[in-house]
Amino acid sequence: MQLTNPWIEAGKREGLQQGRNEGRHEGEAELVLKQLARRLGALSTAQEKSIRKLPLTKIEELGEALLEFTSRADFARWLRLNN
Repeated sequence: MQLTNPWIEAGKREGLQQGRNEGRHEGEAELVLKQLARRLGALSTAQEKSIRKLPLTKIEELGEALLEFTSRADFARWLRLNN
């Protein structure tokens, strides 16, 4: 017979959810960085760090907005307005 502690079980669930959220954030950021590099060329380290610091919702918005970028100036403007 195995006894469970509800506090421990709740902590495990919370930890799993946090891990999923962090993984999703990292994955979305990686995808957007690759798409930007393909569209605009290599990004600076500072630009990469700025993107990685964005909340997930902003990274998703950037993923959609980058489809309209025609120059580095478009990206710089978006980053300045959303950072």
